[in-house]
Amino acid sequence: MYAITIPEPGGPDALLWAEVPDPVPGEGEVLVEVVASGVNRADVLQRQGFYDPPPGASPYPGLECAGRIVGIGPSVSGWTLGDEVCALLAGGGYAERVVVPAGQVLPVPRGVDPAVAAALPEVAATVWSNVFMVAQLRPGETVLIHGGASGIGTMAIQLAKAVGARVAVTAGSPEKLARCAELGADILIDYRQQDFVDELRRATNGDGADVVLDIMGAKYLDRNVRALAVNGRLAVIGLQGGVKGELNLATLLGKRAAITATTLRARPLDEKAAIVAAVREHVWPLVESGRVRAVVDREFPLREASAAHEALESGAHVGKLLLRTESSGA
Repeated sequence: MYAITIPEPGGPDALLWAEVPDPVPGEGEVLVEVVASGVNRADVLQRQGFYDPPPGASPYPGLECAGRIVGIGPSVSGWTLGDEVCALLAGGGYAERVVVPAGQVLPVPRGVDPAVAAALPEVAATVWSNVFMVAQLRPGETVLIHGGASGIGTMAIQLAKAVGARVAVTAGSPEKLARCAELGADILIDYRQQDFVDELRRATNGDGADVVLDIMGAKYLDRNVRALAVNGRLAVIGLQGGVKGELNLATLLGKRAAITATTLRARPLDEKAAIVAAVREHVWPLVESGRVRAVVDREFPLREASAAHEALESGAHVGKLLLRTESSGA
């Protein structure tokens, strides 16, 4: 088969289309013929040499895909050859075929284009596990979502609204904020022009956010804590703003607040399977009813993954970028 490889870390041109060995499903795994793959910032970090795959995972980038099952390993039940699926991966999505633990496979939601389904697994699993399973966002609460126009952000807006929460977002332009509003965001904050702590307090009568979903890390740490309401929960899922920050613990104590930080890729298989099962139970019905949808900005042929990375790093997109294999008709 062919895959996007990374012989040496570097810029987008470090991604090379090459012939590689065909993967073979092992115990508890299925083999998926890939129709499309999602593009994520984790893939950029891997390309740059900062985010290696966990032991035993495919060396090729790609944390989610959609396609059809063409092979089934021992001890797999519930799936048959030809099933149209999408999957959460530890790596290997930028390829014509990939093996996946069966517990990380999801059916393509009814009514969703099989290729577009590639935009769902990683964002749905990340948002559901952090905002709902860990931070326990409840109806009537306020959530602040940084990077509201990103793939994560567009999914988080929709899921938060679906459960009855009030949604505040930050984004870097009026155009992106307008797209966030179309998805249901209630409080729109231009982080280039406004201070999100002040704007959030103004919009919530001084209360702040019950949950903050953060992709920035160190750069926003102090302000995120100040933006929290009493008993608020800060969920850190990204480090785009650095890894080391200072925090006034007295502020955290005074608010009886909590900070959590998680990654998804390196979690044990049983934990990822539990998250995927929760997504199937709670998120998939919302997708199939049309209340939540995949937001796709652009699609690229798989062999042009470097162009997709350039587009992602430009920051001009809203929602997800996809890679389509030639067999999908891209």
